[in-house]
Amino acid sequence: MLLLKNANVIHQFYPPKIKYNTDVVINNDTIVDTGKDIGKNYNAEIVLDIDNKFVSAGLVCSHNHFYSALARGILANIKPSTDFVSILKNLWWKLDRALDEESLFYSGLIGALESIKSGTTSVVDHNASPTFITGSLSTLKKAFEQIGLRGILSYEITDRNGNEGMKEGINESFEFINKIEEEGKKSNSKNLIEAAVGAHAPFTLSDNSLKLIFDVVSKTKRGIHIHVSEDQYDSSFSHHNFGKDVLERLEDLNLLDEKSIIAHGVYLTANDISILNEHNSFLIHNPRSNMNNGVGYMNNLYKIKNVCLGTDGIGSNMFEEIKFGYFKNADEKEKLGMNDYLNFIQNGNLLLERYFAKKFGKVEKGYTADLVIYDYNSPTPIVDENFASHFIYGFSSRDVDTVIINGKIVYQDRKFSFDIKPIYKEAQEHAKKLWQRMNRII
Repeated sequence: MLLLKNANVIHQFYPPKIKYNTDVVINNDTIVDTGKDIGKNYNAEIVLDIDNKFVSAGLVCSHNHFYSALARGILANIKPSTDFVSILKNLWWKLDRALDEESLFYSGLIGALESIKSGTTSVVDHNASPTFITGSLSTLKKAFEQIGLRGILSYEITDRNGNEGMKEGINESFEFINKIEEEGKKSNSKNLIEAAVGAHAPFTLSDNSLKLIFDVVSKTKRGIHIHVSEDQYDSSFSHHNFGKDVLERLEDLNLLDEKSIIAHGVYLTANDISILNEHNSFLIHNPRSNMNNGVGYMNNLYKIKNVCLGTDGIGSNMFEEIKFGYFKNADEKEKLGMNDYLNFIQNGNLLLERYFAKKFGKVEKGYTADLVIYDYNSPTPIVDENFASHFIYGFSSRDVDTVIINGKIVYQDRKFSFDIKPIYKEAQEHAKKLWQRMNRII
């Protein structure tokens, strides 16, 4: 049993709810009690005196690509790219083809370390490694579990690597889900890792491939995790080849439900948005990535029921993502409020609930103990009514002091319990080899 004493508890992000001088009692992976001085009623093996630091539910990155972790500062021969599709062909589709088992594993380790350091306790990852498909999700699972990060993993099924590559992606997805289900039965509980059924984007998938993806979705009762309308090309392709809006095409193939994870959606039509909301699916907004790739801005977020925030591979710092998203939106005619962005953070935990079948996102009895402790010294009072302003203008990853995932302390007093220097040193060596392999790809 773990006891957090004297905490200033952010019970939930949206609507904001703050309680001061509160104890939080954790047993195994679950919060079993909260309240002023209630710790004295329990015999906890571990007691942390929070000393009026703030505690919240963990942050969720709802769309990420850990395979890109070794692309930072990349030194490889990348052709000039003038549009989104050329960026994919000249950079990302060369990078993912150059990945092998070791480079993917260290990408996962680095991604997990940097997530936790920034207060992100869960990452919804979308992997692509065409020359290492079979076993790739197990490799990432190993990395997540070694560091202690929660995740929903998927492999990017696509036609762009040929029919055999597509089928191998289908098989990897199905076999991995079966594997984690068997592990769950043996432990009689849900573990740190769940899975979605990954797909690249509608413009790289035939109807036949999408039907095979639906077969996996139907048999495993998971949702699809797919990029949609990140750029205008995806929508144009759908209209030109199928005479349909892009989500209309997915709907006709029965691929949308409450577990569907739709990344980007910058160019969704009014019809697409209606379809998305009707199926109670999730749209993942990735503001920094959209700006980085110059694809435009999703200016209809206010019309969408379930919006979450992701990074699309630009790290896992959700404080940076929420700030970029909020300030970018300030340029729009239909402005969102600060509390809307807290709602997007809360929705990431709703996504976890649908996959893990447990409660996430609140510091309350019965909720999963994925928690972040912040050493945030505020110059002004913090109450329910102004918490959103503090979270956007004040709180930062620099304030993350301690992280608890699944009831276990994985990061304490800004330190891991193991030496991370060898991991970073090894990652640098694999990054250099990865870049060299990219240069050999035509």
